[in-house]
Amino acid sequence: MALVTPIPAMEERAGSMRFHGMGSPGARSSRSGATEEPLSRLIEEKIFVAVGKDVAKSKSTLVWALQNTGGKKICLVHVHQPSQMIPVMGAKFPVSSVKEEEVRVFREKEREKVHMVLDEYLRICQQRGVRAEKMFIEMESIENGIVELISELGIRKLVMGAAADKHHSKRMTELKSRKAIFVCREAPALCQILFTCKGYLIHTREAEDDSESEYASPRPSITGSETLEAFSTPESEHLHRTDSLHRLGSNGSSTEHSGRVSDTDEEETELDGSGVRGSATVMSTKEQRSNHSPPSNFPDGVDGSFNGKIRQSTSEAQSSKREAFAETQRRQKAEKNALDAIKKAKQSETAYSVELKRRKDTEIAIAKIKERLVTIKKEQDALMKELQRAMAQKEMLENQIAESDGTMEKLNQKLDIAVKLLQKLKDEREELQTERDRALREATELRSRAETSSTLQSTEYFTHFLFSEIEEATNRFDSTLKIGGGGYGSIYVGVLRHTQVAIKMLNPNSSQGPVEYQHEVDVLSKMRHPNIITLIGACPEGWSLVYEYLPDGSLEDRLSCKDNSPPLSWQNRVRIATEICAALVFLHSNKSNSVVHGDLKAASVLLDANLVSKLSDFGSNSDGEELTPMTDVYAFGIILLRLLTGRPALGIEDEVKEALESGTLVDLLDPLAGDWPFVQAEQLARLALRCCEAVSENRPDLATEVWRVLEPMRASSGGSSSFHLGRNEQRIAPPYFICPIFQEVMQDPHVAADGFTYEAEAIRAWLDSEHDTSPMTNDKLSHTSLIANHALRSAIQEWLQHHC
Repeated sequence: MALVTPIPAMEERAGSMRFHGMGSPGARSSRSGATEEPLSRLIEEKIFVAVGKDVAKSKSTLVWALQNTGGKKICLVHVHQPSQMIPVMGAKFPVSSVKEEEVRVFREKEREKVHMVLDEYLRICQQRGVRAEKMFIEMESIENGIVELISELGIRKLVMGAAADKHHSKRMTELKSRKAIFVCREAPALCQILFTCKGYLIHTREAEDDSESEYASPRPSITGSETLEAFSTPESEHLHRTDSLHRLGSNGSSTEHSGRVSDTDEEETELDGSGVRGSATVMSTKEQRSNHSPPSNFPDGVDGSFNGKIRQSTSEAQSSKREAFAETQRRQKAEKNALDAIKKAKQSETAYSVELKRRKDTEIAIAKIKERLVTIKKEQDALMKELQRAMAQKEMLENQIAESDGTMEKLNQKLDIAVKLLQKLKDEREELQTERDRALREATELRSRAETSSTLQSTEYFTHFLFSEIEEATNRFDSTLKIGGGGYGSIYVGVLRHTQVAIKMLNPNSSQGPVEYQHEVDVLSKMRHPNIITLIGACPEGWSLVYEYLPDGSLEDRLSCKDNSPPLSWQNRVRIATEICAALVFLHSNKSNSVVHGDLKAASVLLDANLVSKLSDFGSNSDGEELTPMTDVYAFGIILLRLLTGRPALGIEDEVKEALESGTLVDLLDPLAGDWPFVQAEQLARLALRCCEAVSENRPDLATEVWRVLEPMRASSGGSSSFHLGRNEQRIAPPYFICPIFQEVMQDPHVAADGFTYEAEAIRAWLDSEHDTSPMTNDKLSHTSLIANHALRSAIQEWLQHHC
């Protein structure tokens, strides 16, 4: 659990700065002189790393520190800048204008985010087997916060960024970051700072020696003879002189000294209250110790009187000396008290200046707050006026709504009448459509009997459309509905008989147009396969072909990620290759009418909404080139190589062959497909190169060799097994044949108001159960009428006759 420890000194200087430390209590600093281990020693054993709020940008600095720890512990430090704008009710407001409780809650969330970021750094350290701690402070300036941390904690070694990684270069030797330059200049001299960028050491600011810094130890106290010299005063020198005078006799000669000091003289040697004893001692004479007068040449009576006066003078001199000494002590004490008073006065002046400055700052802050309050009051008044206008508008709108309710009721009545009329018209239209379909079928039968020489007479999966229907489906060939085009003509997307289709309008004036039209009709009108595009019908008079609509474009578009479409995974690519192989085997093995595609490429492979591939644009061979199944095998090999590499077809064979020989195939695989299984990728590459052999006899057979490689590979990659090569196997119905409700092939398809086609029984049961919404979109239906989809019903019946 994180320990939050405020640092008083830092709070006094930084104002809003807070300090948050992590670790055991023994690692915290002690200012009371307790028996805990000193903080400086603990800090010297750690390397401090300054990290930012963006893990990705500071990770390189931490990784460098982890690689260069030298066995020392890591301590992560972070300076958090509290936001000055608090989000409230979808908007942001200054901290001063938000309630204290809301600010507290927001600050807690900010700190939780900081802990989460630091935990990410700790996980990086844990992954590299390094124990680490974390701490952070809150301060408005990051660089000032780092300098404060170094100063308060006595940090001896710090690692931080020299600049953002994007500014790194091999020639970079100077600090680029404003923060790094500030810390390098302002940080305490005892700290060694290592500046890194993108995993490289850019600059090192060495630390000064302890003896040269402000943190050096204080000078030792004065002892011995230095103490005596330091405390000697003029008064003590005066005492020496006075003592010398008292050692003289009446005749001016020096008296003898004994080896013992009297009690009175010993008391007079104290100079002051410091306990330092003077260097001179007052000694008594032998005659004074024995209390009898010395022999003299003076007459009797005079000698005793003179000695008494001398003793009196001596006593008075000693008394004066004691008084002088006491006066000297009083004077020293008075001087000391005066110095203390001056010191206290200066301290009072300093405190007064600080208090005066603080008061001025407070007054300025109060003035700013008052200005802010005036601004907020003005904003509040403006908001109140706006609210009053809004309330007036609301009242006016409510009145308008009340007035419109009556009008709405009348309109609803008219709408009911219009819906009934529309229903009647739709019923009549359905009857007319039925008659029209019957007439069209009869006309088709008559046309097929009359045109015995045409290849259209043998078609079994073919529907004729009128040119007017083609025009209506394409909105008279609206350019916004055009989805493709070329020399052969244009392709439009449209809705024909309530079914979304793709309509190819061939150019009759082109030499390729009529040939391609006839070839597509001859090929696609006689066969159905889940991986071959369905030709729904044609309009001979308009040279138009009607296909099922495949919304996901071509394989070429998806390999190039056209229109920012998502790339195909390698599993989908294996499945698509298998589907193309199955379609080609179906075409080649049709004994009654074997077909060669002739123009197989990525652009002629279309994808539906489920990324199921379907072959289209069958080649017409208008230039007289002989087409064989081996032509399709070669083209299939090129598609395999493109699925593997995602590169253009030109020169791809040589690139893959060279990569296989040099063992660098993994570098050639398309990274957008994900992580290819290398064994399968190499197997596919070698199979594709066999398909691209120059000699057609050397190319593999699709039904035996190629299929035996692709089918197990598709199954192991999680692909669907819904299609097989056998002709008698049941085929998967196209998705638009399936009822969205029953999930079965429809027998009687009907179109509802939401535009979707359902089995008639299913959608009627849905509507009869009092549902008025779409089963697919859950949107409300505009009406409950149903329209029979005769074109889709005919296509389903044809499919059922040949696949069931």
